[in-house]
Amino acid sequence: MTFLSRRPTIGPRGWSARPRPIVGRRAISVLLMVVLAGGLFAAVPPKQASADALSDAYAQQQTLEKQIAAQKAAVAALTASQASLSAKLANTKATLGSVISDLTTVKIQIVSMVVDVAKAQGSVDELQATVAQLDQELVDLQAQERTKQDQLDARKAMLAERIRTAYDTDRTSLLQSLLSSDDFTAVLSEVSYHLDFADEDKALADQITNDQQVLAVIQQTTALARVQADQLRGVAATQKASLDRQLADLAAAKAKLQSLQTLYTQLLAAQRAQYARLIAAKSSLAAQLKAEALAAQKLQSLIDKLVLQALQQGGIPSIYSGSLTWPMPGYVSQEFGCTGFYMEPPLGSCAHFHTGIDIVNAAGTPIRAAGPGKVIYVGQAPFDPAYIVIIAHSSALWTGYWHVQTRIPVHVGQYVNTGTIIAFEGCTGWCTGPHLHWAVNLNGTYVNPRLFL
Repeated sequence: MTFLSRRPTIGPRGWSARPRPIVGRRAISVLLMVVLAGGLFAAVPPKQASADALSDAYAQQQTLEKQIAAQKAAVAALTASQASLSAKLANTKATLGSVISDLTTVKIQIVSMVVDVAKAQGSVDELQATVAQLDQELVDLQAQERTKQDQLDARKAMLAERIRTAYDTDRTSLLQSLLSSDDFTAVLSEVSYHLDFADEDKALADQITNDQQVLAVIQQTTALARVQADQLRGVAATQKASLDRQLADLAAAKAKLQSLQTLYTQLLAAQRAQYARLIAAKSSLAAQLKAEALAAQKLQSLIDKLVLQALQQGGIPSIYSGSLTWPMPGYVSQEFGCTGFYMEPPLGSCAHFHTGIDIVNAAGTPIRAAGPGKVIYVGQAPFDPAYIVIIAHSSALWTGYWHVQTRIPVHVGQYVNTGTIIAFEGCTGWCTGPHLHWAVNLNGTYVNPRLFL
């Protein structure tokens, strides 16, 4: 290997002011072996500064990996929270569109969801901020990568130039210098200088090796940050869209609740006013209760005969194996069983007994069959001014729908499925306001409809 001396050398004629070549092409292989034996690209411990750079690169990568693990855990928690919130909103929406027994409970649910949505909003905002922060980290990493690449390229070019110069220079060989020199001390000085020069090349090669390692780590970290940023960006967009839907659903639930509260307040106020007027005329109220009790007994006998007739004609099964559904959405104004409502007739040990469940909604709300069966009675009750629809589901089970409007879209003998519109909410007969009295009768006895839902 040929090197060019950078300092004056001592020859037979004394000091030379100009550098002179000291290794020829014939000695290149020998000197290359010396340099390579010294570890030109050997895996030797780098200098302290290089070790620090590599350690810093690994530390930066480990920090990012920890951040990503924490971000994934936060995303998983947010996803689970969003799913739970969506389920709650769906359940509340279904409740508002079905039958509500207690508006206060629904109001509490909505208040709870307001808090949940606020938390979700904070989490989504934090997620978007994390994406922005990760984007900035990615920019910084890319800048580090460019800087380190430039350093590596510069050092490679420097080493390549030094090696090229050594190969291209064909002057006096080191062996010739050894043989022609009269001053052995000068020769030793020359040899020592070349050994120092080889150490410089070795150090440069070591730095290049270390730079490559640092660059590789930075590139891995950059790729990791890029993938995580892209994934988080997609997650943030999905969660934001989900949050927007939840905000819309929550706003709709609030509006629906407010509408129902207003409607039910008005309807219940009208019922209470009518009830107060009836209570004022106690003598007429007593007569009405007696008439209602008698009408109920007669109607029960009539329906029993109609059910038996339908069974004999083969139109209904002997046993009903299914369940029932709410016939109409709305607010439960009165439950089944003993009650303090004076307009209900006595039954058994109860001075006032309610034989069904009263559901309040806007007049004209469609009423649907609670289960499949055969319509056995339609129209005004023969012993009661109310218009009713009776459906036999089996020889032992029938459902009744009281106070419906006079326009009834089904007829006797018609088979209906669950959900078929059979009537519309009204206030016919003895009632204090628009509502549906829904009753379920099993083996000749009124039972709580909730048992079949």
